[in-house]
Amino acid sequence: MTHGGGASCLREDYSLRMRKILPRALVFALALCLDASAILAQHATVSAADAKKTILFLGDSLTAGLGVQPEQAFPALIAEKLRVLQLPFEVVNAGLSGETSAGGLRRIDWLLQREIDVLVLELGANDGLRGLPVRELKANLQTIIDKTKARNPTVKIVIAGMQIPPNIGADYAAEFRAAFAGLAQKNDAALIPFLLDGVGGHLELNQADAIHPTPAGHKIIAETVWQTLEPLLRKD
Repeated sequence: MTHGGGASCLREDYSLRMRKILPRALVFALALCLDASAILAQHATVSAADAKKTILFLGDSLTAGLGVQPEQAFPALIAEKLRVLQLPFEVVNAGLSGETSAGGLRRIDWLLQREIDVLVLELGANDGLRGLPVRELKANLQTIIDKTKARNPTVKIVIAGMQIPPNIGADYAAEFRAAFAGLAQKNDAALIPFLLDGVGGHLELNQADAIHPTPAGHKIIAETVWQTLEPLLRKD
């Protein structure tokens, strides 16, 4: 009886202590959960703030920066503006010397393996110099736009307009020039009327081939692009 009574007292004492300890343990555990939730929320906020959207420059040798250092090409100058202004965008330079609209179309699926938030489409100059029918140029560029929108319906499109010398044919040159404005209107895209405005035809701003800009020429192009691009980025 004595032994059984002692065990009963021990059980009662243990139960009493647990009733005192458990509430404090639950409070402590709850506090830990709340602290963990706060830390996770903080990390989520930081991650969202650090996340950068992607601007893809799809173009030819002008975008690639043929004849100048990579950091002197206008896409790199745009990237530097973004860094200085602390805008949450990164630049991907997909310029390729000699590229045509058909070549860009062949590459776009591969480039769209990553999500693109802004597409700056700079293609067509080589098509024009080769006398490609304008309808084919427009069809290629439209398909590039369609594929990009299918991947990201909220993508913003910037079309860089180009011009070709009238000695190729005045009618063709006029149709070629109008193609870019037509595509921009059709796709609700921003238009840079002429990428080489202030650079094309100025020998001092072009390399010896009189076609590809010098570093000084790329600075002017960067400003031209920025005038159209910045307002789009500020809307985010």
